Amino acid sequence: MAFWDNLKEKVDSMNKNLSTKVAQFKNNDFADATMAICALVAAADGDIDGTERQKTAAFIMSNETLKIFDASVLREKFNFFCDKLTQDFDFGKIECIQSISKVRKNEGQARAIIQIGIIIGGADGNFDSDEKKIVKEACNAVGISPGEFDL
Repeated sequence: MAFWDNLKEKVDSMNKNLSTKVAQFKNNDFADATMAICALVAAADGDIDGTERQKTAAFIMSNETLKIFDASVLREKFNFFCDKLTQDFDFGKIECIQSISKVRKNEGQARAIIQIGIIIGGADGNFDSDEKKIVKEACNAVGISPGEFDL
């Protein structure tokens, strides 16, 4: 139980930290990368069912950190990446990783993307190995060691 309590504390801390920083990241590449990591984490097991998609979309819409963006724009971007992953997971994953890698040059944005992936992965109280693997790949795409996030 201590592991889950520790994870919850880390996620809460990351969310608070992101809320103060994310306003400076209001741009298209950051919005795309954010929705790409959300879609990837939702589909981490290789499939994204309607329930996962709805829960992740609801979390995105209610997340204070992401309120700097127009909700309809986020929904459109999230659905775009989910559709790509549903049509062909491997190619959809490549497209998501490419979108995430666009923030590589901005370390603050890159870290925020990783933190959002962790928050989405831990939102249901179970940050499973498939979700961790996806976030690790995102870390590699932005040039950040997964070890910095205990992955």
